[in-house]
Amino acid sequence: MAIRIIVLLGAPGSGKGTTAEKIRDRLGAVHLSTGDMLRAAVQAGTPTGREADACMKKGELVPDDVMVRLVEDRLDEGAAATLYLLDGFPRTTAQARLLETCLTARGGSIARVVFLDAPRDVLIDRLTGRRICRQCGMNFHVRNIPPRKEGVCDACGGELYQRPDDNRETIENRLDVYASQTSDLIDLYTKRGLLSRVDSAQGADALAEEVASIVQPE
Repeated sequence: MAIRIIVLLGAPGSGKGTTAEKIRDRLGAVHLSTGDMLRAAVQAGTPTGREADACMKKGELVPDDVMVRLVEDRLDEGAAATLYLLDGFPRTTAQARLLETCLTARGGSIARVVFLDAPRDVLIDRLTGRRICRQCGMNFHVRNIPPRKEGVCDACGGELYQRPDDNRETIENRLDVYASQTSDLIDLYTKRGLLSRVDSAQGADALAEEVASIVQPE
């Protein structure tokens, strides 16, 4: 059995990470968040991490080939017969082609692409209200998923903070950039018969159930 990838596609705030965490154990899958992998590689000082860090320190975007190398490194660490939930990559058709080359070389393929779609105002509300634990990275929301104690992580007791880019002006720009980047990608996966669109404005548990029903292994 080869590597099978489920791509979770969606704008910032659409619930990709939360959904992946909710369904990974049920599916026997590994959650690959490219954002988390990038931060981990930089912190660990891996060759790929050092290259990415150099770009970010110069204020440049991390090149596509570096991002796909992060995915390759992680896939090569695991067993070949593994189901992966890929969150945050690809975002463009160029990245999709690189991912396809990466998977072909490993005898793998994309099993399904799930597009988590939500109205812009819902995305903005989710992102402006998001709070993250400095210690373990767990996500909360001031209204939708509040911690038991304000400002304190339920899981580890760490301090919760708001990301600097989770302000309305920056979020509006991020959503505009995401929409322009991914419109062709959505068309590509639709034409290939791989894409399923779900309403991610629904509650987190209902969303996870719907996505799980779509991607449940045969």
